Parts: sequence; structure tokens; C-alpha cells
Amino acid sequence: MQALPRQWLNAIVLSLACFSLNTFAVELPDFTQLIEKHSPAVVKITAISKASNARLDQQQLPPDMQGLPDIFRELLERRQVPRDRGSLGSGFIISADGYVLTNNHVVEQMDNITVILNDQSEYNAKLVGSDERSDLALLKIEGKNLPTLTLAKGETLKVGQWVVAIGSPFGLDYSATAGIVSAIGRSIPSARTESNYVPFIQTDVAINPGNSGGPLFNLDGEVVGINSQIYSPSGGSVGLSFAIPSSLAIDVVAQLKDKGRVDRGWLGVMIQDVDKDLASSLGIDKPMGALISEADPEGPATKSGLKAGDLIIKFNGQDVHTSSDLPYLVGRTAPKSKVPVIIMRKGKEQTLNVTVGILPVSPEEAVERPANAPKAENAVDILGLTVTPLDRSTRGGAEAGVIVKDVKPDSPAAEAGLQSGDIITQLAFTDIKSVSDYNKIVKGLPKNEPHAVRFYRQDRPVFRSIIIK
Repeated sequence: MQALPRQWLNAIVLSLACFSLNTFAVELPDFTQLIEKHSPAVVKITAISKASNARLDQQQLPPDMQGLPDIFRELLERRQVPRDRGSLGSGFIISADGYVLTNNHVVEQMDNITVILNDQSEYNAKLVGSDERSDLALLKIEGKNLPTLTLAKGETLKVGQWVVAIGSPFGLDYSATAGIVSAIGRSIPSARTESNYVPFIQTDVAINPGNSGGPLFNLDGEVVGINSQIYSPSGGSVGLSFAIPSSLAIDVVAQLKDKGRVDRGWLGVMIQDVDKDLASSLGIDKPMGALISEADPEGPATKSGLKAGDLIIKFNGQDVHTSSDLPYLVGRTAPKSKVPVIIMRKGKEQTLNVTVGILPVSPEEAVERPANAPKAENAVDILGLTVTPLDRSTRGGAEAGVIVKDVKPDSPAAEAGLQSGDIITQLAFTDIKSVSDYNKIVKGLPKNEPHAVRFYRQDRPVFRSIIIK
């Protein structure tokens, strides 16, 4: 077979390279029309919290400082004068008569809120309502025939899909950035609320302080998310940004318009994830679902038949893959609704019809702490534990059970992670109300099988699995 001349080979390689580059370039989207059409409805938000004008007078100074020279008094007074606190963010208009959506943290506890359009017109805004748990706030400005954006109704986002953000990072008005959806349904820990009610959209779009509350668009020009958080060791964009899904925002906006607050569904349970060993003891093949580690005795879950040790695998027709899925599913359910909940209990699947309650306003109200306590004796058992009865000083959050006095090294209990001071309330899904109850259950445990143990540590309920070898 005759070889091709070198110059022919070079020409073919160059042609293929040009073809692949041109093909790649054609596939890249052009964002210019989207940005031109929709940026007029994106707004910049400035807010100020007014400080008190009170200054220290001679009587307010500590007694040992009242004789200070004037120059030192003046320096001290300057340090004591409260100053105005400002906030900067973004938002967007969702109705022609002036409703504006933004983040709660942009306007929270602010006295004066100003909305600035991209034609530089300014409006004083009134706070219609806000929701700390979703970090959304609804504002109202007085205007007519204002440009608007549309919130996407369906949850059709896919990982890898192009998205565009417009906002005012660091005060740089109406900046546009683009990227892709990195993940959906992210559960992001928050210091402000105990449970996460937002399945965040993760993107690699460059988001910075000042973008908060601004829109995240799909290529059809619909708002698919509200930019809310970034993960950044430096304070600037490192390609990890998070947006609130528009499908959640639609419901929040409707409730804020109607009553200025958001009512969410509530079960009154504390939950945890399941590991491999726990999954085996629960009678399932792999870790999944939300395991109830505590149920409020007066809460909706208990009244509907749910209890500690139940593994929720489906709520109102939606799969519960991990414990972080459940708060969002319950929260979006209308209070007083009756919904089917599929659980695993003692290795068997059951369906309960659960009436959902209303989530209390404060996180402290959402979980009731039980009470009471019994008595008993002392001895090392097959688990490697020495247990004693509870009393009022040791019961913590547990209603009944036994307290671990000592854990034998290299014992089944030590391998399961139990510690001195843990309060065991359930073993092999059987409630423990006394030391005699505990001893009776331990004697009946078969070897070489995982058994679920529920205990309290630092007032928080935990499940682990324990194996007697």
C-alpha cells in the first residue's frame, strides 16, 4: 500500500482540526440577546439600618472615667457612637405593578430599602414579607408597566445545562456571568436554621457578594433560580455557587403576597442518615431513607402512628434517598394535609396516612424535649456495657432508658461507638424503660447479626448498629 505524501497528511490533519474547532464553536451559546432582553428587569438593591444617635454623656461614663481629659473623652465617645449598617444585593421584578423578589439576608432588619433599575431610576421599597428558612423576601415598589421576569414552573433543570446570572457583584451594576449546572438538590448546612428546606441548585457561574437575590436564567430566558450563597475560602467566586429553585420560590411568593409569611408542613421528628450496618439491621439492601431518631410525643408524626426507629423511604409519593430530602418534602406539603408515608418498621414495609402539622415559628418549638425517668442495677453485659438507671440529673432529652456507666474496650459496644454517658432508649427496635427491660432484651439478641441501638448523646438522639460476635 502506497504511503501518502507528508504534505497531504499535514493538510488532512489541519482540516480535521479546523472542522472540530468550528463544530465546537457552533455549539457554544450566544447570550447577548438573552441579556439584552431580560437585564432591564434585574435591579440593584441598597438597604440601610439606621443606628441610634445616642452619645455618651458625663453620667453614662463609668465612675472611674468621669474625670478624663476632653481629648480622651472625645475618643471614647467616637468609639461608642453607633453607625448605620448597609447592605447591597440584587433582585428582579416579577410583576408589572412592582413586586420585586430578592434574598431575605439582603433586606433583613433594614429600615430603608432602595431599588435601582438599570436606567438608574430609583424607588423606595416596602417589605411585603420575608422567609428566613428559604432566604427569600418580597418587596413592593410603586410603578406601572415595569419590565418583568418569569419564574420557571417545572423542575426541568439537568446537570450540564447552561445558565446565566445577572446581578451587581461588589456593586458593579448589572454584570452578567455564565456557566453550567453542577448539581441539583444540594442540601447546604445553615447556621441560621436547624433544617434545610431548600434543595439548592449548584452551579459554576461566577457569583460574588452583591449577586445575592439576582436571577439565574436558562437559555429560554426563564428564571430557574435565585442566587443565594457561595462557598469560598477567599470571599470571592471559586466556582461553587448555590441558587434557590424557582419552583420553591413560586410557592413562597404566593404565601408572602397573601399573608406576609410562609406556613410549612411539619412532622415533629428528628432524623438521621442510615449507614450500611444500620441498613442491614433495618432489613434493607443499601443505605437509604430518613431514620426517625426521636418523635415529639405531641407532634403530628406520633399522632399519626410514626415512632422512633421507623425508616421513612417515601413521603407523599416522593422517594426519600437521604435524611436531607425529608425536610424539603414535608415543608412544601400544605399543613393539615393527609399524605401517604411508606416506612420500614422491624424489617417490614408499611404505609401510614400521616396528617401534616404546621411548622412552628421558632426552631426551638419544632422539637419538644421529653421527660421522666426510672431505676435499676449494675453489671457488665454481653455488649460490653455497664448501665445504670436514669434520674432527673442524667436523663437529658430522654424520657426513659438506661445510662451507660462504662464501656469495655474492644467490646461490641465500643466498636459501635458507644461512650460513657450515652443514654440508651431503644435496642433492636424495642423501647427500654428500665434496666430490667434492657437486660431482658440483651439476653435475647442473636449473635453475628446487626442490631439497631438508639441512644442520646449531649441531648441529641442517635442510631448505631451493634453486632455480638
